[in-house]
Amino acid sequence: MTEHLAQLTTTDLDRGIVLVGVSGTLDAATHRPVVDGLDTAFESRPPGLVLDLSAVDFMGSVGIAMLVNAHHRAKRLRIPFAVVANSRAVLRPLQMSQVDSALPLHPTVDEAVAALRLVST
Repeated sequence: MTEHLAQLTTTDLDRGIVLVGVSGTLDAATHRPVVDGLDTAFESRPPGLVLDLSAVDFMGSVGIAMLVNAHHRAKRLRIPFAVVANSRAVLRPLQMSQVDSALPLHPTVDEAVAALRLVST
C-alpha cells in the first residue's frame, strides 16, 4: 500500500488571513509537515488562520489531536481560527471522538473566512 503523504500549501488571503491547505493522509506517519506548517503560520501572527482539510482522504487520531492543539494555540495567541471540513474522511473521526462540537468547523473556505472576518471586526 502506498502512503499518501500529507501535502501542504500556504496561501495569504485578503486582509492577511492565512490559508493552510492539507491534502492526502493525516496520521501519525504523515502529520509532521502539517504541524511544521501550522507552526510557521502561527509564528507569523496572522490576523486569522484557516486550516482547509477538504482534500484530506484519511485522518487518524493524531490528526484529531493536531486539530485540538492548533485550536488551543490559536486561542492562546488570540488568532481567529477556522477549520474547513466537508468530507466523511474528516468529519466522521471528529464526530466519533466528539471533537466536532469543540472546533470551529465550516463546509467551505469562503464560509470559514467569513466567520473569521466576523470575529476580527
